[in-house]
Amino acid sequence: QVRLVESGGGLVPAGGSLRLSCEVSGRTFNERAMGWLRHVPRKEPQFVAALDSTGAVHAYAESVNGRFIISSDNAKNTAYLFMNSLKPEDTAVYYCAARRWGNLSRNPGDFGFWGQGTQVTVSS
Repeated sequence: QVRLVESGGGLVPAGGSLRLSCEVSGRTFNERAMGWLRHVPRKEPQFVAALDSTGAVHAYAESVNGRFIISSDNAKNTAYLFMNSLKPEDTAVYYCAARRWGNLSRNPGDFGFWGQGTQVTVSS
């Protein structure tokens, strides 16, 4: 099975930055597309960013494009989300997720493995 563990969330003032990390267990990390999704109460999970298994193809939600960067380190089985110029509307629980395959997706339902989530709170 695949296990994902996020870290790096916290409280940050508007305009600040955070780096989220996602350590993935298993030997197939470099065969999987990775993604970051976020959830606020009473709303559906929202796509934030995704990366294909080669690391060459990225996708971002329009609301974070230009501010967030997704990356991965195959040697460490770890994916990252660098979040800059944070806004109060970025406040959410952020989840790292992995697909069974290497092609990325913007659809939260296409990610079969999810972490436990990490809270990000941006104060105004």
